[in-house]
Amino acid sequence: MAVDTSARTTTWTFVDGEWLEGNPKLVGPTSHAMWLGSTVFDGARWFDGIAPDLDLHCQRVNRSAKNMGMKPVMQAEEIEALAWEGVKKFDGRTAIYIKPMYWSEHGMPFSVVTADPESTRFALCLFEAPMHTAKPSSLTVSPYRRPSPEVAMTAAKTGSLYPNSGRMILDARNRGFDNALARDMNGNVAETASSNIFMVKDGVVMTPVANGTFLAGITRSRVIGLLRKAGFDVRETTLTVEDFTDADEIFTSGNYSKIVPVNRFEDRQLQEGPVARKALEVYMDWARSTTGDDV
Repeated sequence: MAVDTSARTTTWTFVDGEWLEGNPKLVGPTSHAMWLGSTVFDGARWFDGIAPDLDLHCQRVNRSAKNMGMKPVMQAEEIEALAWEGVKKFDGRTAIYIKPMYWSEHGMPFSVVTADPESTRFALCLFEAPMHTAKPSSLTVSPYRRPSPEVAMTAAKTGSLYPNSGRMILDARNRGFDNALARDMNGNVAETASSNIFMVKDGVVMTPVANGTFLAGITRSRVIGLLRKAGFDVRETTLTVEDFTDADEIFTSGNYSKIVPVNRFEDRQLQEGPVARKALEVYMDWARSTTGDDV
């Protein structure tokens, strides 16, 4: 029986100069992206009439494309303007995920494995996706690791990194948890399978220092700056699983759900803590501010 390829929620995609509704068929069996994984994307959020840090997400997708050996064919400002144009196609009642993407259509003449930058294509996809901000989640330590820059394209937000995240989440779900705490190749904590991670101990907020093995997210950076501005001692440092085992509070940050408190880590129950609540409060206050000043 054929698989239903229709979009699961209201979706609009801009590609080749026009907006198309639903899930347009853009990639063929000979496309480099389908065959050899040359894809990058980014993700911003629209909700309540705002799209926090949309400009930074549009800038990052172009950096990701360059780091993957592709040639960005859109200016970040053009992507941002298109995103706001696309938002107007929705009814405004449900949050939207804003996903700019690049992929390569062909390989180079000397080696099909290498993406041909001149064949880079662009699409901007917007689809309805409800927010799950502040919905508690549980974590377990994953047996799988984050790769180092020497063995994977960790400097890009590329689809080729996500199968590893997928198996982390599947393993965690099979063991009764929502998500997984991922370590780097040295055994130190990097992030979760799908978001950046914070912990609190004796009032100090800590998050793994960016070491090239994980994407140090835009929302992560925003939360660090906002909490510091609110008077918190926030440190980027090397953290172990034992540090998290002994934490007073754990929460995650990411574009998709913003701030999520962790209410169970392995067999230890945790309460949603005051720092996670404050992080969400200051983030939303900033996002809804009229100035949107950098912090």
